[in-house]
Amino acid sequence: MIMKVVQCDQIKTIAATLKAAGKVVVFTNGCFDLLHSGHVRYLAAARRLGDCLIVGLNSDKSISRLKGMTRPINGQEDRAEVLSALAAVDYVVIFDDHTAAGLVAAIKPDIYVKGGDYRIEDIPEAQAVSSYGGKMVLIPPVPGRSSSNIINKIVNIIPT
Repeated sequence: MIMKVVQCDQIKTIAATLKAAGKVVVFTNGCFDLLHSGHVRYLAAARRLGDCLIVGLNSDKSISRLKGMTRPINGQEDRAEVLSALAAVDYVVIFDDHTAAGLVAAIKPDIYVKGGDYRIEDIPEAQAVSSYGGKMVLIPPVPGRSSSNIINKIVNIIPT
């Protein structure tokens, strides 16, 4: 197993240790199904906000509940391995819940990051972040870059 991929029970201790050492912990989460340049730029920008970037990765079950039974395209182990290979990513933790609010409450990151295509008031994790005084940052999306766009492009190329 790749060292950057850790269990939910481990990440709380890791985050607490980093924060006790004076490090700024940044957390984001998502599906990261078909990794593309928008994801890479987003994660690099998130990492620049602090000393450590933890990525909460929706499990296969979680993605199926969110996006339907045809998703994810790539399984959670593959997605975690690809994410963990990025220099910007320090840790990856897979979670089964519908949202990452439980992880946010456990980790208490200094900064919680989400894509700028969201509004803070619509982010389920926002309440958890505000409960301990964390900061939320929205990073603008890269226009035209999304897993859904890639899937639609493939579907339109392959005749049925």
